[in-house]
Amino acid sequence: MRALIVEDDARIAEDLTRALSSSGFRVEHVADGEAAWFQGGTQAYDLIVLDLGLPKLDGLSVLKRWRAEGVTSPVLILTARGAWTERVEGIDAGADDYLPKPFRMEELLARARALVRRTGGQASSQQAIGKLSIDLNRMTIAVEGVPVSVTPLEFRLIAYLALHRDRVLPPTELLDHLYGDEDSRDTNALEAIIVRVRRKLGPGIVGTRRGFGYFLEGAA
Repeated sequence: MRALIVEDDARIAEDLTRALSSSGFRVEHVADGEAAWFQGGTQAYDLIVLDLGLPKLDGLSVLKRWRAEGVTSPVLILTARGAWTERVEGIDAGADDYLPKPFRMEELLARARALVRRTGGQASSQQAIGKLSIDLNRMTIAVEGVPVSVTPLEFRLIAYLALHRDRVLPPTELLDHLYGDEDSRDTNALEAIIVRVRRKLGPGIVGTRRGFGYFLEGAA
């Protein structure tokens, strides 16, 4: 899962990056509104955490531009502004959720996971697909009830396939959501992790549609 943090406070951004990374997200960060507008408008994210009080371009303007341009990524507004009128304005502009500062990191993570599940059409954090069971909160995997040990990168792959179970995912999309810009992003890297995941999960779970991409077998 891929997340963008838009926050000009370096300490808060660092704390958010650490927490979301530990929860299975691949995190990117920008610190001003103009950079956020470009990044969010040209890249696909499973979650955007957006501060309103940004330099160069305020967060509400960024959000309005995104929605006008057809950006559908779920947005969690994070701001020190507490007036209910501002919360309503943010929601009306296209925000999916709103969390005022100061906040508990546990609540932010819970809201973030809920937004990702909702976008994927899944109400529960516990997913069952064929022989595979996934707990998105605890970040655990099981096959026919037997726990399987996976790395954070492997979990991100499986979780993304589960959240988008209704379609075949092309390699380019999986690479975007698994690897940062500084990492290896070629198809060989993706194929290597697919091989590892199949070895751990066993046959009949991660399927391939040649020329199109990958999917979870048994998905409705």
